[in-house]
Amino acid sequence: MFLCVLLACVGIVQCYSSGQVAGACGSLMPSHGVTAQTSPSPFNVATSKTTFKEGDEITVTLNAQSGDSFGGFMLQANEVGSTNAIGAFSVADSAAQVINCDTVANRAVSHTSASSKTSIQAKWKAPASGLNSNIEFRATFVRSKRTFWVGVKSSPVTYSGTPVAPTVAPTVPSNSDCGKTKVCFSQPSNCDPTTSPGCYFMAVQASSNQLELIIEIFGQADGYVAIGFSDDQQMGNDDIYICGKDKNSVLQVQHAFSTGRVAPTILSLGNVSNIKTALTNGNINCSFTSRNAISTGSRAASTGQYYLMIASGPSSQGNIQTHTKKFVSGTKANILNPSTVTSKAEEFPPILKAHGALMLIAWMTTGSIGMIIARYLKGVAKGQGLGGKDFWFAAHVSLMLLSIIATAIAFILVFSNAQDWSGGAHPVLGCLVMILSLIQPIVAAFRCDPQDERRFIFNWAHSFIALATKAIAVAAIFTGLALFEEYKTDGWMLKVMGGFITWEALMYVLQDLNFRARKKDSEIFSCGLMKPEAIMLLVFVLGNLAFLIALLVGIGTT
Repeated sequence: MFLCVLLACVGIVQCYSSGQVAGACGSLMPSHGVTAQTSPSPFNVATSKTTFKEGDEITVTLNAQSGDSFGGFMLQANEVGSTNAIGAFSVADSAAQVINCDTVANRAVSHTSASSKTSIQAKWKAPASGLNSNIEFRATFVRSKRTFWVGVKSSPVTYSGTPVAPTVAPTVPSNSDCGKTKVCFSQPSNCDPTTSPGCYFMAVQASSNQLELIIEIFGQADGYVAIGFSDDQQMGNDDIYICGKDKNSVLQVQHAFSTGRVAPTILSLGNVSNIKTALTNGNINCSFTSRNAISTGSRAASTGQYYLMIASGPSSQGNIQTHTKKFVSGTKANILNPSTVTSKAEEFPPILKAHGALMLIAWMTTGSIGMIIARYLKGVAKGQGLGGKDFWFAAHVSLMLLSIIATAIAFILVFSNAQDWSGGAHPVLGCLVMILSLIQPIVAAFRCDPQDERRFIFNWAHSFIALATKAIAVAAIFTGLALFEEYKTDGWMLKVMGGFITWEALMYVLQDLNFRARKKDSEIFSCGLMKPEAIMLLVFVLGNLAFLIALLVGIGTT
């Protein structure tokens, strides 16, 4: 049963006199076993306002004509033409109460008893967002079990706010029509977003009269995916559409123009319609129809041929940040002629490859070996060396100097080429490594004598700087390899670097165990004349070289 409300004046009735009639939400129909009256209602619904917008409050009054009364009632608000309850009610009259509809609180108002009533007031508050049309208030009035009127309406209340187009989720674009009805560009080449979540994809489909372009954008990003139309393969003077998160992390479509290696200028969206957006599992998906003319710096719109670009990256408060991924087509595409274009075979500049190779050599071999020698091999060949210095010390100083020289050359190479700070955290980490690498020999040059009571200050400072430099260098290598990986699709170099870190940690643990055992006049293993420290150092060097060669090959073939 949905609603059964009887008047007290008809007699004692046991039904829903308490007004707990949430089951009647939407239809407002009592379950009295009889049909509602079709004659004009002697009751009406009045409102305190004729217009409203988001968040407004309206007083709603249920009135009986002179000499008449009602016992039970139910009131709710709907968009005109809909039966779904919207907004929230509040009441101060003890004869009325708010009830839930579809588990949402305060969606409707009903009676608290079957006593006779001639007037009831309630306050209704409009939702803060999501409104698009006029509303009306509908009510059911019950005079007796067999006499009631359902769906008595107020006059429509006109919506005066700013309509927001409802968001319609687009379907995930497919490459099945590429070259048939669409111009498509993707990375990896010919990938299909419906089966490859890591696919970056754009498609342009011209209407039959060639006045409209249906554009689809898809890709994985933290903030935005943008597409561009360009006269060349460099960023600058490009017509751009951005699908990205606004300050509330809701996807929006923006039109922009790129002027170079700075944030693009946001333009009026112009003649763009049928916008659909979706954010699923980190994948940004947008589609829309544009009647805007494509405009580049050289005004090449008449040719209809452009290089296509896809870029993605983070955003902050709705503002796009420097892209972390960028793909450019290898040839121009005629956007009015369906085709499939592929990425240009981009290659890292040799100077950047040299930078990466030098940093890997410095902090995977010379630097790592120099550090482990200083910590664990001081007791090997003690008293033997050159110029009054033990072999371990000479080896440590030589290897660390080579590391500093390699780091300095790599630093100079990359900044002479890039001349800016693009690349996210990587250049910042690289600068920190360079600074700490230069501080370390300066600190060592002013160290006090080993027997000095303040020697421990140098020992702690020297160790701390070495540890910090190593940690930051590893972070710089990871972020640098990530930049190389943008030009590869398998991601194996980062995995190799992860294996290298595990390998180094394992070797340090074994050396430390042997170091502690040696303090107790013991060893973790014995191998004739060669000491365990020397054997483990040899294994360490061979392992490091294997990881280094693998990464150097990866950089060379990027």
